[in-house]
This record gives sequence, C-alpha cells and structure tokens, in this order.
Amino acid sequence: MPLASLPAALVFDLDGTLIDSRHDITTAVNRTRERYGLPPLPLEEVVGMVGEGARLLIERAFPESELPADRRDEALVHYLTAYRDVCLDETRPYPGVPEMLAALAERYPLALLSNKGEELSRLILAGLGLDSFFREVLGGDSLPTRKPDPAGLHRLAERLGTPVDRLLLVGDTRIDAETAQAAGCPFALVEWGFPWPLDTAGLLISLWVATATELTAALAG
Repeated sequence: MPLASLPAALVFDLDGTLIDSRHDITTAVNRTRERYGLPPLPLEEVVGMVGEGARLLIERAFPESELPADRRDEALVHYLTAYRDVCLDETRPYPGVPEMLAALAERYPLALLSNKGEELSRLILAGLGLDSFFREVLGGDSLPTRKPDPAGLHRLAERLGTPVDRLLLVGDTRIDAETAQAAGCPFALVEWGFPWPLDTAGLLISLWVATATELTAALAG
C-alpha cells in the first residue's frame, strides 16, 4: 500500500511502534496490585489495557470491585513510581527500529507523540539511545489533551514548521489512526506492535508495513 506522496516530516508513536515495553508495564502494574493485596494480571490482559495513558491503564487494572475509585489517584502514583524503576529492565526497540530511525532522520525531521508521560518517554528514549533522532517529543501530559485528540499533531506541525497534512503519523493502534484522521494527516500502520491482530474496520490507512525495513524503503523516495 504505497503512499500517494511523501510527507514532509514523520511523527512516531512509542509503545508498540518503536519499543516493546509490554513486560515492564506489566511488572509495574503487578507491583502496584501487590501493594493492595491483589493477584497479578497476565501480560496479555495488561497489554489490552495499554494505549490511552497511565490513568486509564490504572482504571482498567483496578476495577471498583477490587479498589474503590477514590483510591485510584494513589494507585496511579504507586504505578508511576514502580514503572520508572523498571521501565528499562526489559524494554527494547523492536528489530530494525534503531537502523530505521537513523536512516529516516537523514531525510526527515522526526518527532514523537506518545500517551506515556513526556518525562518517562524521554527517559526511555535516552536509555535506549534513540533520543538523538527526535527533534520534538510530546507525551500524554505535555498538553491538556492526549491522543486521539489531534492537538499533539497540530503542536508538532507548528514546531516542525510544516502543515499538519504533510505529517505522517506512524503507529500500531486504532487510537493512532483516529488521531491522524482527526488531524487530517496520513497514517502508517505497523504490524509488529501490540495488540495484534488489530481491528482495522473504518480506519484510514495510507501505508501498511510489516517490518521496520519496509517502512524505511517506503519512505526512501
């Protein structure tokens, strides 16, 4: 599925697109559950809760039947502390991602748009040696709204000096696709992320790739 035209800049999602963070997120969730005397959740269940920021993750991981809603703020603080402690234990870039970013950064300005907090996103990028590729980084707490609200893409377009419709958002979830659609920019879907298989019904997908090498080739011009 080739692009109709090459973009002026690239915006990447983080979890499930550039990095496999499933195990460390699950560890942090289960360390937090342990504090409340709750049993651990399997990785596959936690992965299905990820993608819309830490607060929604905690709401899903701690239903009211297990923890009163008025204690979720407390649980969120415990989770963020636990996650910061373990966020680089097992998290790694997906195969070919460092090479892909190095190649694309020679041709395009690159930015990151994640629903993970900005400080944690920057910490992980730096820890994995990926931070130098990105001109701009926005997290889920950088603006009053987060994906799928298009405000992040509009802010990045402004900072990169390009019309928002000349951006290409690269991601692995329906939330990413809906963000691009709301902003009026094309979307590239990567197959290597989580959760998969993805329900793509009704999504506008301009480019669909299975590997980092494929994405590099599609954007090589």
